[in-house]
Parts: sequence; structure tokens; C-alpha cells
Amino acid sequence: MATDMDRPWVMRTYAGHSSAAESNALFRRNLAKGQTGLSVAFDLPTQTGYDADHPLAKGEVGKVGVPVAHLGDVRALFDQIPLAQMNTSMTINATAMWLLALYQVAAQEQGASPAELTGTTQNDIVKEYLSRGTYAFPPDASLRLTTDLIAYTVADMPKWNPINICSYHLQEAGATPVQELAFALSTAIAVLDRVRDGGQVPPERFGDVVQRISFFVNAGVRFIEETCKMRAFVQLWDELTLQRYGVTDPKARRLRYGVQVNSLGLTEAQPENNVQRIVLEMLGVTLSKNARARAVQLPAWNEALGLPRPWDQQWSLRMQQVLAYESDLLEYDDIFDGSHVIEAKVSALVDGAREEIDRVQAMGGAVAAVETGYLKQALVASHAERRQRIESGEQVVVGVNKFESTEPSPLTADLDTAIQTVDPAAEAAALESLRTWRAERDEAAVEGALSKLRAAAKTTDNLMPVTLECVRAGVTTGEWAGVLREMYGEYRAPTGVAGSVGVSGGGAEIAAVRDKVAATSAELGGRLRLLVGKPGLDGHSNGAEQVAVRARDVGFEVIYQGIRLTPEQIVAAAVAEDVHCVGLSILSGSHMELVPQIVDGLREAGLEDVPVVVGGIVPDADAKALRAAGVAAVYTPKDYDLTGMMSDVVDVIRHANKV
Repeated sequence: MATDMDRPWVMRTYAGHSSAAESNALFRRNLAKGQTGLSVAFDLPTQTGYDADHPLAKGEVGKVGVPVAHLGDVRALFDQIPLAQMNTSMTINATAMWLLALYQVAAQEQGASPAELTGTTQNDIVKEYLSRGTYAFPPDASLRLTTDLIAYTVADMPKWNPINICSYHLQEAGATPVQELAFALSTAIAVLDRVRDGGQVPPERFGDVVQRISFFVNAGVRFIEETCKMRAFVQLWDELTLQRYGVTDPKARRLRYGVQVNSLGLTEAQPENNVQRIVLEMLGVTLSKNARARAVQLPAWNEALGLPRPWDQQWSLRMQQVLAYESDLLEYDDIFDGSHVIEAKVSALVDGAREEIDRVQAMGGAVAAVETGYLKQALVASHAERRQRIESGEQVVVGVNKFESTEPSPLTADLDTAIQTVDPAAEAAALESLRTWRAERDEAAVEGALSKLRAAAKTTDNLMPVTLECVRAGVTTGEWAGVLREMYGEYRAPTGVAGSVGVSGGGAEIAAVRDKVAATSAELGGRLRLLVGKPGLDGHSNGAEQVAVRARDVGFEVIYQGIRLTPEQIVAAAVAEDVHCVGLSILSGSHMELVPQIVDGLREAGLEDVPVVVGGIVPDADAKALRAAGVAAVYTPKDYDLTGMMSDVVDVIRHANKV
């Protein structure tokens, strides 16, 4: 008889953009091509709890996912898709409770019961403070929402995975395999301890909690090491759930995980090389039967260039299908059992992870390690070391720092058509939809539901029932989150930059740029000051942090205030700090809306001699337009030499100051 591990894994494509209707059409096309589950990408306002008319949402609506403001959007998103039969993964964290409530009500309108629904809400808030940056509330309040959702689903949605603890984003932020294991499992301990001690789940049902916990992991191109990492993950999770939580059912202790393979290593230079990288990364989570992923979604070859097109996503889906259906992978037991090499590497990873978990627990656990900045500092330092290895050539990246000569690629011959472009009318359409929705709903019902939410937030009651009432009353994403912001306050996570001193301490190139910075500082009568800014809602701060660390290493005074700033706040900081240059980092695609606002704001403030440089995923046509709008330089993922970039920035400052 075939077991779960003999069958192909669930095959997904991470998708969603522009509008609910357009995303629905994309979902239905992908399902028709053989995709066996949905993985929904939400736009940044939805992820961070803002409606399309909030100032921070400007330029971000529909860019990196689908905008969902209310129940009407969810109805349109899943139109003609029978949710009772669908396995749906939702990449949503701060507002996970809200989105699951919307999903449940939409499914009930289709005739499905909550008990029938299968899928996953990511709902891992800890890693948002470390990598993705889509948190909305302080850690303790966020953990309450996380655990309330877990308790609710265990009781009412038994097939649903209420949390997908994510090591994926930790690796994207620079985590080593040991850090990825240890920090993810430390998050699991924080969540499970909170559920165990919260009293909402009877002790005899704690095994049900554990077996609904899933993980979302990353797999890099070092696929032997990644295979060992996953075997170590299986061992550590089994030990943890047995020894700490007393779960005796081996099936309940099984590590259940899905994968999005590495996007950090995708290159803009020679992007066709990303195809073989993605295939190798897929092998790391499929070769070992005893540690095989339950669901896999792959990035597309052109994600370092911009938003993939449907054809690019199809290519990645076909990679999975060829492996599952044409190869003999699923015909054998675990091919690594008995390998001394694999056993030794797994043992080393397990030992290293245990040591790191003990260190985090000694600090008071994962939440305390977030609040002190320890976890973030560790990731920024690891990422800086990785960047330095690539820049020195110690770590080879084909087509980037070795084998750089290339034939012209037909894939990128026309860069403007090599990526998907978001409909520029999407934001206006979302604003109009929001206005219509508000005009047609029962305002008294909305106010009543929000009052109940406000009252429940002051108690220890589970917030899911009042959240469902808000959904049915017609409350919007921004209104639901706005009440909780009012109750719990705002939060700014540690940046991790302060603790990463001197990781790039040596090297003739760095010394030369230090001399250049010092000389220019002397000529201008004060130390060079660089403001690193993250405008809008883009929380992927890895690049900005690495720029800040390297700028400080070469002698700049660096002002970096973290993520989620309005253009007005960035301009105000530039004035207050009397900076020599403003560096902006945007990866969400909102650069054409936000950067010109900052350039104009600086000029209006009289800072004519303060140049602006921009880094991010910026297509060539947009880079030309930004330069025409007054931006001094544009850097994209192909510009991996941070020290050379710092030298360029000094030149830009000298040119702006005519020295």
C-alpha cells in the first residue's frame, strides 16, 4: 500500500497580484495546469493591516500580492474555486486571524463547514521581526493572536494548520543551517509554551496542537547540506515534542513541512543559471524520503529581475512534475540511510542547533531574544559574512564573481517583457472598491462589531469569534487592525545593525574606501553622513542592513531607522541629521511612486546638494526614469560589490558638493 511519502508532494505556485479578480483567474489557470494546491500572496497593506487609502499603502497596493480589504474581495478571489476541496496556503502573519476569518466565512457562503477546510495560515510572527518586517503589533500581543488562532482551529477547524513556523525567511536574512534550525525551533517552543500555559486547550488535546504545527523551510543550492539539515530538523522536532511536551504518538510528532526554495541566491546576472539552482535546491528537500517536504513551491528564474509571468511560474511547476512523475525518486526507501557522511553532518547540525537553542532559552526564549536584538544581530552578522565571502571570491557564484563572460541571452533580450508588470490602475480600482464597500454596508453593524473587538482585546478571551463577527458585519482589514493597534500600540523592531561591527574589517579595497571617505569628510568639514531609508511597507530589510553595515565599516556615520517610513519622515530625518546622501532600498515595486516623492521633498526642503541613490529590484526602464527624475545612481542585485558601491556613493557626494 502506498504511503504519504510515496505519493508526490503538494505542488503549489506562490501567486497573487493586482486585484482579487485577476488573481482568481491566475489561480484557476494554474490549477488547470496540474497544480494541486493554492499558495496565496497578499500585498503589503493587507499583510500589515492597512486599507488602500492609508498613507503608508500608497504605491504598494497589489504590488507583491493580492489586496484584500473585506469579505467581497475574498469572494472574488476564490470565485468558482470549491474551498471545501482545496488545500490553501496563505502567507499571512500579523493579520492571519483576520484572513482566516474572511476565508472561513467565504467558504461557509459556498456551503462548506469549517471542519472541512484544509490549508495553512503562516501565522509565524517571530520571524517578521527578524526578516520580512510585516509585523503590526508588539511581540506579546502578536503572540496572543497567534495562539488564539491555534486554539480556535484545534477546536473548530481540525484539518487546518494554524501556524507555519518559518525558517525560510531566516535563511533569506542570512541564517546558517544551525541558526535556521535553532531559531525556528525556538519560535516553536515560544508558541507551544504559550498554548500549553494559556488554558484554552485541554492538556489531553495538546497532541492535536503539535500535529497541526507545520514548518515552512528554505533550501539552498548546497543540497547535500540542505538534505542533512532537514534530517536534523526531523530528529530535533521528534525529540522536542516527546521530551518537552510529552507527545507519545509518533505520528503526531512527525515533522510536517513545506518548502519555498532559496530566493536569496537567485542572480540578476546570467539569470538563466537560476533554473539549475532551483532544481538543485528542490533536490535538497525531496531526495531523503524520511525528511521529504509535504508541499513544494519554487521561485521562477527571473525573480531577481521582477515579478514572474504566468509562463515563468509554469516552468517552475513543470520542474516539480518532471521530478515526481518522470524520475524514479518515489520508488525507493530513503537513499541516505546508512551513509556515514550524512550521519556525521546531521549529528554536527543537531549538536550546533541544540547549543544555540539552549542559548536562546537562557535569554528567556525567542520573544525575549527578539526584544533584546540578539536574534536580529546574529542574522545581520551572518549575512554580512556571506556577502564578504562572495565579494572576496571565496564563495563562488557562477556568472557573478566567476565565469562572468556570457553569450547574449534570448531570455533577457527584451527586459521590459521578461517580467510581469502590475496593472497601474490596480491601486485606483482598489480605492474605488473600498469606497463602494463602505458606502453599501451597515455602519451600525460595523461599529457594533468593532466595539466588541475593542472590549474583547482587553480580556483574555479568544479573539477569533469577535473577528468572525467583524467579517460578517463588513469591517475592513485596516479597521480590524486599527482597533488592535489602538489597544496594543505600535512597535519598531531592532534593526540588528548596531551589533554587526567590524565584520568587514580587513582588505585593501575597504582600506582604500576608508581613506576616500576620510579625505572627503575633511574637505567638507565633517564626517560623511549617509541616511539609509526604507520607504513604504517593504519589510525586506536585508539589503538595507548590509549597506548600513558596510557604510559604517568604511567610515560613514550611518542613520538607519528601520522599515516602514513615509517619504515625509525620510525627508525630515535627512534635514534633522544634516546628511550628505540619502540611500533608499525598495524591493516591493513601489519605487516609481515613492522615490520621486522623496527627491521632490528634499528639494523643497532646500537640500539641493543631497543626492539620492536607490537600491532594489528595479527594471532597466524604471532605472532610466528614476535617473531622469533626479536620482544619482540605481543599484540592483547584480551590484554585489558593496565596497565598490560605497566608493561610488562618495563620488556621488563629491559631485553634488562640487569637490
